[in-house]
Formats: sequence, structure tokens, C-alpha cells
Amino acid sequence: MPSRIEQYALIGDTQTAALVGDDGSIDWLCAPRFDSPACFAALLGTPDHGRWLLAPAAGGRATRRRYRDGTLVLESEFETPDGAVRVTECMPIHDTHVDVVRLVEGLRGQVQMHTELTVRFDYGSTIPWVRTTNGVLDAIAGPDALALHSPIELNGADLRHRGEFTVNEGDAIPFVLTWYPSHHDRPHGVEARRAIAETTAWWLEWSSRSTYEGEWAELVNRSAITLKALTFAPTGGIIAAATTSLPECIGGVRNWDYRYCWLRDATFSLYALISVGYVDEARRWRDWLVRAVAGTPEQFQIMYGPAGERRLTELELPWLPGYEGSAPVRIGNAATLQFQLDVYGEVADAFHATDRAGVAADPDVEPLQQALLDFLTDGWREPDEGIWEVRGPRQHFTHSKVMAWVAFDRAVKGIEAKRLDWDLDKATTLRDAVHAEVCAEGFDAERGSFVQSFGSKALDASLLMIPLVGFLPPDDPRVVGTVDAIERELMRDGFVQRYLTDDGVDGLPPGEGVFLPCSFWLADNLALMGRMDEARALFERLVALCNDVGLISEEYDPSACRLLGNFPQAMTHVALINTACNLSGTIGPARSRSGMKKR
Repeated sequence: MPSRIEQYALIGDTQTAALVGDDGSIDWLCAPRFDSPACFAALLGTPDHGRWLLAPAAGGRATRRRYRDGTLVLESEFETPDGAVRVTECMPIHDTHVDVVRLVEGLRGQVQMHTELTVRFDYGSTIPWVRTTNGVLDAIAGPDALALHSPIELNGADLRHRGEFTVNEGDAIPFVLTWYPSHHDRPHGVEARRAIAETTAWWLEWSSRSTYEGEWAELVNRSAITLKALTFAPTGGIIAAATTSLPECIGGVRNWDYRYCWLRDATFSLYALISVGYVDEARRWRDWLVRAVAGTPEQFQIMYGPAGERRLTELELPWLPGYEGSAPVRIGNAATLQFQLDVYGEVADAFHATDRAGVAADPDVEPLQQALLDFLTDGWREPDEGIWEVRGPRQHFTHSKVMAWVAFDRAVKGIEAKRLDWDLDKATTLRDAVHAEVCAEGFDAERGSFVQSFGSKALDASLLMIPLVGFLPPDDPRVVGTVDAIERELMRDGFVQRYLTDDGVDGLPPGEGVFLPCSFWLADNLALMGRMDEARALFERLVALCNDVGLISEEYDPSACRLLGNFPQAMTHVALINTACNLSGTIGPARSRSGMKKR
């Protein structure tokens, strides 16, 4: 059985990333990009699907693990009856190839170590040709090649390569695994100590730019580093997670590919980055957004590839059994074909956020805003698949209409500030029309709350966005009633579910964990309402779910006490940053986005 999701740490080079278990096994690595085929896919199957183990021969898990402060350089210590070792690992920042650097250092006594390298390209399906030349092990198949530089000799058997070695106190044994295109010459191997030192310095320089000084600095800055690690450096696009098909319910079918960039994440991410001082990253994300959606608004997708790719065809990989048997394993994402009205509001709000933050203007933004508004003039009336990408019939989702209101509201503000040339009267009329329809059709007077879709009785945690985007003030009785209803009906063991999945509303079998970003949104609502003690208590419950190195996923199973879903999840780390800022006594993202002033 593979490690629980929370037993993994992330290392990355801001173009791709790997998951390292606390047993010393790298079970997931895609190269050269986040969305490339995996060469280690044991995460979604067995060791036979590819992994790289480096650990004491006797086995066991790390007794202590940490990131070097302010970095993505991981240190894991293993204790045995005969001694202790530390394994330091990172992925240096390169443009042309991918390196995974691991350095084994003897701390005391003597430790027998074991390494096992099983390379399986194309998501565990392709067994490479392997040869050793001048002490370097090369594995090649199709477009991919991996080279292992190490003084330790590995011997091949059973389609894998193993090595045994002894580490004494003071010893330092380096391993450098390099991915490169198979038609290129093999790159020279980097020197491990130097690579670790340079990678440490790179991350320290980056993390030193954080401006957050609140009481949760360690968690906030770790989340910011995680967002940077999930940013595709060449373009500035932020992917949702480094993994695919980690289940939202163990043994279930809610397994999706998250290695892409969602438009709706744009505004949340921008506010988070701007709030903690990373304005340049916010600008690059805004610039990615402009390029990705270039074209007509009718062709907007809800997600794109890291470089803005549109064709993300969804496929199932039947040779992978899935994480703990959770099949199918999917690559690509068919939700690209959906119409989701809310993303238009997210895009409009993203541009509004960067304008207010003083991010340098982009001449392409205003024409895009004008085209977006032209489309929404009639398009806001259409049903859609909604924020949760239901695989059922389109509906008039309340949250989607609220975000259409956001698009017109931000247009009004932009026109009044002379940043946007569009018809002010028209924008104001449309904003008021959407507002009136949502209040008439999306609010259930009998329940005393807003509902998931027009005419429905169901609740939906996305309704928590109503005060966060300024649609209604947090003390409006309709907002108070909605929050009360969500606390009463969607709370499970102190956390928030997205909606009840047992009514077939999303076209999928029932069952998933509580949804952590929505739980942070509830904390934001409580803070805006002045219920600060409750907001802080919920926030503390949430951050307690982070694993030992500060990483968190999208969902959580309170019964099994385990994280669920793709890992680590950008939106959850974004929500953590935003809520921490909202609770830190300044005008945090929630008050800023909603237009409220500091209490």
C-alpha cells in the first residue's frame, strides 16, 4: 500500500515537481513539465510503475523531516539501531533539463543504505533500454532519457536497478538523476553539494521578499513557496496541483487531472500573492491569463495548460490501478469543454485586482474586458455547469450569476476610474439586473438562505462567496441566513462540504471529503461578520491538517483522519494565505475584494 497523501513532500524546479514519501521513495515525477507523462508513477500504482527509493536497507520511515527555512530543499533524517543519516534533496532551477539531487550524509554510527531505481516512462507503461557508460546509468525510451550520476554502482535485475552501500559518520554520498530529451547529448551531471547550496540560495532570495508579518508567518510563507513551486516559470501560469487522479473518495471515481491552470483560481491567487508582497508573480499570472484567453469570449475555457494550451483531451490509463485502487486514472480534463459562467467574473475581477494593486498596465487588457462585457450582455442569462464542473445537465447556478454580477460591477468601477472605455449606463443597468434576478430566483425565503441553483432547495458552499465579492454585505439577513444554513447542513466534523453529493446533482456517484477551500471561505465570512473567535478557531482547525512539512490537499476525510485529492493543492494554500491575512488585523483580501473597510 502506498503512503498516505500527507506522508509526501514536494520538491520542484518551478517547471515540474516530484513527490517524495517519508519512506525515501520518489513515487511521482513528470518531466520536463508538470503535465508531461510521468517517469515515476508508483503513486498511482505499485513500485513496478516507476519509483526511486533511497533509504536505510532495514526500511522504515524518516524520524524527522523538514524543509530548510524559506526553501523547497528537503531534509529527511533516518534513525537505525546502528546510526543515523540525513538525505537532503532538491530540484535545481534549470531551463533546459530536469535534475533531482539527493545527498546522503552520515550523522552518527554506521547505516546500511539501499537504493532502487525503477524507470517506467509514459505513466508506468514503457520499460526503457538501460545501459551503464563510464559509471553513468542511462535509461532511454522514445523521447525520454534519464541519467543517474553516482559513485554507487547499481545492478540490474527484474527490470529495476539496485545498489547497497554503507554510510559512516561524516560520509557524503551524492546522487543526481537527470531527465533530458533522448535525442540530445546527456548533460553533464551537477555537483550535488553545490547544486543544493545554489538551490537553497535561490529559494532564500525569493522567500525573503514576503511582506507577511502576522502570527502564522511560517504557514503563510510555506504556502507562498508552494504556490511558487506550482508556477510554470516560463509562462507564469499557476497549476492547481502537481498530481493527477488522487481520489476525493478512496476507492471512488472522482479522480481528476489537476496539472493545469484554472481561470477561477486567478483572482484568489492574485489577492494572495499581492497580499504577501509578490506583485511580480501576480503580474506574470495576469499576463498568462491575457495570453491564455486570447480569442473570442465565446471560446473561453475554464482551464488551460501551463503554457496556455487549450486541447486537454481526457483519457483513462487502464494499466494503472489507481491510488489505493481508486480507478480510473485520468490524464487530461474533459471539463475544458464545459461552459462555466463564473470564470468571466473571475477574469474581470483579476484585472480589477491588478489595477488596484498598481501592477503595470497591459495594453491587451482593455480590449479583452470590452469583448468580455459584450459577450456577457446576453451570455449571463445562460445556464452553465457551475464552479464544481458538474457532469450533469446545465443549470442556473446562483454562484455563477453572482460572478456575472462581479464582471459588471468591476466594469462600473473601471469605467468610473477612467481605466475602461465602455458604456457606464449599460454596465450599471446590467449589474442591477443580475443582482435583482439572483435575489429573486437564487434566494429561498422559506429556507431563509440562498440556494445552489434557481428553483433548487439545495445548499452550496460556493454561496459563501456572496459577501466575499461584495454582492451583499456580510450583515445582510440573507447572507446571515445562508451562513447559518451552511453551518447547520453542510458542516461535517467542523469542516465544510461543497454540497451534498447523494442527490445526483453532479452526475457522479456520491461520496467525497470535506472541501478545505470552502472551509477557509467560511472562516472569512465569520471574520467579516465580526465573529472573530469562531473564525480563528476554524482557521486553527484547518491549518492543523497540514502535514509535517506544511502541505495540504483539497479535501479531508474526518472519519479516517486523512487528506484527500490532488496534492499539494494550490487553491487550498491560496485560501490559507488569504484567510491568515483576513485574520491578521489589516485590510485583508476579503475586505479588499468586497470593498469593505477595516473594522
